[in-house]
This record gives sequence, structure tokens and C-alpha cells, in this order.
Amino acid sequence: MAYHLLYLFAGLFLLVLGGNFLVKGSANLALRMRISPLVVGLTIVAFGTSSPELLVSINAALSGSPDLTMGNVIGSNICNLALVLGVAAIIRPIEVNSDSIKIDWPMTMGSSVLLYFLVREGLLKSFEGVLFITLLIGYTAFVIVKSRKENNKISREDYKESSKYSSRKLLYKDIVLIILGCFGLYYGSDWFVEAGKHLALHFGVSERVIGITVLALGTSLPELVTASIASFKDQTDLALGNLMGSNIFNILSILGITSIIKEIEVSDIFLNVDMIWMLGVTLLILPMMVHQRQIGRYEGFVLLLIYGFYTFKVLSTSVHVL
Repeated sequence: MAYHLLYLFAGLFLLVLGGNFLVKGSANLALRMRISPLVVGLTIVAFGTSSPELLVSINAALSGSPDLTMGNVIGSNICNLALVLGVAAIIRPIEVNSDSIKIDWPMTMGSSVLLYFLVREGLLKSFEGVLFITLLIGYTAFVIVKSRKENNKISREDYKESSKYSSRKLLYKDIVLIILGCFGLYYGSDWFVEAGKHLALHFGVSERVIGITVLALGTSLPELVTASIASFKDQTDLALGNLMGSNIFNILSILGITSIIKEIEVSDIFLNVDMIWMLGVTLLILPMMVHQRQIGRYEGFVLLLIYGFYTFKVLSTSVHVL
């Protein structure tokens, strides 16, 4: 018992540390490319903070635990838009960019709806994973090209600041951070999944509950740290972009890549309960974004209550929870 708990926390520590290194290295490289903070959040940072979910999900699928894979992704998406966004909004009200309403939210919602309809037969197939990856490549290319064509949306001061920052960082340091991050994520995910499975067996808790709660919260910590820091620094575009981008990456990249490697079985409870919650929370974000173009502290508090209630429902309906 103590042994598995030690491995769980050690894996979680490596996941957070590795994700942090990967985000720092990737963000520095992105700044060298002169891409806006919103796009950095939607692409590079989102992919970096989603890397723990990717490796945990692949590891879980290959080890014969599809409920951990699906629970990790769906739970992380709910966690991102309820817990993490709620905390970020309470720290500092989040200003909403018009592109977030017109492009990023529809892509986030569309990905969620597409996933729901594709897995209604109980299986996410390899060719559907290829479809997800294709959509992700197209979306990423679109937002990067759009950003570079609209340089007027980014102030010269931001570019000067990013240039000064990136000039102090040598390229090899960024590459070392990325490599260290990958190692941390690989070993962290391995320890985290194995410990999570053993603890589930020990307590008689289903793999779905472990995936929805422990794994989802653990692998969402990079998003929580990134969004909180961005809010403290008044870079709310980066915070909101990171969270919506992370949800898009979770579905299109993580489930896409994982299903290509091994088709993912989806149990009925995910379809009838957890995915409905994911769709509901994503839908709820839209009126919050549209209203005064700001997600304020009141909305943040509401989101935290929703996440707390959802977690309580998941735990209370698990018959074998102690």
C-alpha cells in the first residue's frame, strides 16, 4: 500500500516537473517564431501541458486499461474547464478574445461532440484516430497561419519583450528542457498508471473512478500551474488559450494517437454520464465568454462548485468506495 502510494506521488512529481520543463522549452521556441500569446497557448503550451495525459493514456491502453485512458481524457477536460479555469478566473478575471469565441470554443465543442458520436458504438477505431489527427493538424496550421497574418493584433512591446527574453536563453537550453521534460513525462506516466491501477484494486474502486479523479487531476496539474501563473502575470489570453487548446489536444491528439496504436473500448457509463458532463461544462463556458467578454470571479466560483459536485457524484456512485 505505502509502496504504491510512494510510486503514485513520485510519478505525479515527475509528470508535473516534466510537463513544466516541456512547456518552458516549447514556449521559448514558440516566442522565437513571433507567434501571439493566444496561439502559443492554443498550440505549443497546450500540447506541452497535455503530454502527461498522452503518455498516461497510451500506457494505460497498452496495459489493457481502456477505462483509465478514457477516464483520464474526459476527466482532464472537465477538470480544465471547471477546476482550472475556475481557479484562474478567481485569481484574475479573464478577458476573452473574439477569436476564442468565433474559432477556439467551436473547435473545442465540435471535438467533444464528434468524440461523443464516434464512440456511441462502444469503440474508438484506428481510422477514427487518423481522422482526429488530420483535424488537429489542420486546426493547428490554421491558427498559426492566421496569427502570423494578423501581426497587428500583437503589440510591438510584446514582441520586444519576447525578443529580450528569448535572447537570454540559448537554443540548446530550450532543447535540453524539452528532452528532460520528455523523460520526466515518460517515467512519470509509467509509475503513475501502475500505482493507480494497484490502488484501484486495493480499494475496490473502478478504473473509471481512478481515471476520472486521481489521474485526471494529476495530469491536469500542468494546466493548473500554467493557467494560474498566466493569470497572475495578467496573460489571460495564454491562460484561456492553454485550457481550450489542451481540451482540443486531449481529444484529437491523445485519443487520436492512442486509438491508432490500439483501439479503445468505451463503456456505457462514459457515454451516459461523463461525456454528458464534459459536453455540458463546455457548453456552459460559451455564455460566460460572451457576457461582457470576460470570465469573472463569480463565474470562476460557479465553475469550482460544478467541479466539486461532479467529483462528489462520481465518488458517491462508486459502490466500492470506502
